[in-house]
Amino acid sequence: MNVKKSAFIWAATMLAAGIILEGCTKSEPPAESTATQPPKTETPAQPATPPPAESKPASVTASAPTAPAQPARSYVKELLAPAKLKEKAPETYKVKFDTTRGEFTVTVTRAGAPLGADRFYNLVKHHFYDNAAFFRVVPQFVVQFGINANPAVSAAWKHTEIKDDPVTQSNKRGAIVFATAGPNTRTTQVFINLKDNSRLDSMGFAPFGTVDGSGMNVVEMMYEGYGDSAGPDQDQLEKQGDPYLLKGWPKLDHIKSATLVNATAAASH
Repeated sequence: MNVKKSAFIWAATMLAAGIILEGCTKSEPPAESTATQPPKTETPAQPATPPPAESKPASVTASAPTAPAQPARSYVKELLAPAKLKEKAPETYKVKFDTTRGEFTVTVTRAGAPLGADRFYNLVKHHFYDNAAFFRVVPQFVVQFGINANPAVSAAWKHTEIKDDPVTQSNKRGAIVFATAGPNTRTTQVFINLKDNSRLDSMGFAPFGTVDGSGMNVVEMMYEGYGDSAGPDQDQLEKQGDPYLLKGWPKLDHIKSATLVNATAAASH
C-alpha cells in the first residue's frame, strides 16, 4: 500500500471517530473538538480577536515577546546531516527552555518512550529548537513547536520519520509528546498538553517527558490570540522560516534556547 493511500485510510478512520484533523500533511494532534476547533485553511483567515488574558501568578513576568536572535551557525552544519544524529539518550535527562515568556524545564524518562526520547535528545543537543516559534497555541488543549527557523534545516529533517513508541504514559497536563501526521510519522514537532488530554492515548500519542513544577505557568502564557484556524501555515513556515512568521504573526512567542541540563552519560550510538 502506498503512502498516500495509507494516509487516506488513516484520515478516514479519524473522521469516522468524529475527529477532524487539520490537514494530512500537518504534524500535530487533532483539534480538540469539531465544534470549537475548525480545520485550517490553505490561506489563513484574519487573526481572531485575542481572548481576555487570564490572571497569572505574580512570580511570572509576562514580558512582551521579542524577535528571536539569529540561529547559531555553529550547529547548522550538524543539523543538515540528520542521519548522523542518532545518539542514544540517557535514561533520564532534563531540558531547559529559555523563551520569550520565561524559563521552564522538561524532564525526560527514556523508558516511557525510548525512540521519542532519543530523537528529542539529539535535536536538543544540537540546538534544533533554538529560535523556534510556538506556532500553534490552542487554549485548554496544546502548545506546539518544532519547526526550525532555518528552511534548509527544516528540509533536511522533513523525511526523518521514526516509528511510534507504545503509549505507556497518559497525555496529562504538562506531558510533552511528538506530533504526528499518522502512524510512524514523528519527526521534530512536539506539543505540550495544557490539560488532561487522555483521549489522545488511544490514538498513539506517546508522552516522553513532563514539564517540571511551576513551569506550566510559563507554558500557559504563550501567545494564543491568533487562534487555531488563523495561525500560520506549517508548510510555508518550513519553506520560508521565521521571516514568514514575523510578517504575518509577529506576536507569537519563541524559544530563545533549549539546552540539556543534568544529563548523565549517554550510552554509545
